[in-house]
Amino acid sequence: QVQPVESGGGLVQAGDSLRLSCAASGLTFSIFTVGWFRQAPGKEREVVAAISRSGGNTYYADFVKGRFTASRDNDKNTVYLQMNSLKPEDTALYYCAATFRSSREVVIISPQQYDYWGQGTQVTVSS
Repeated sequence: QVQPVESGGGLVQAGDSLRLSCAASGLTFSIFTVGWFRQAPGKEREVVAAISRSGGNTYYADFVKGRFTASRDNDKNTVYLQMNSLKPEDTALYYCAATFRSSREVVIISPQQYDYWGQGTQVTVSS
């Protein structure tokens, strides 16, 4: 059973930075395309970023472009989401999701195409 595990969330002030991590023990994470999603109270889940298996291709939602960066270290079986210049509207539960049903350089942004989901890590940004 694949179970991604997120970490790194917390309570920060506007303008601060956080780095989220997504790890999956017991398997070769390099075969998985990974996406980051978030869901705020009363809102639908939305894609934040995605990264291909190789790490060579990424996708960012418009509202995080220039502020968030997705990366991965396949040797450590970990994917990261560096979040800079955080805003109160970034407050949400952040999830990472993984699928191996993709090509090496493909990024996936549709949540329906992901097979495995973590439990989420809370990010709260105060003004």
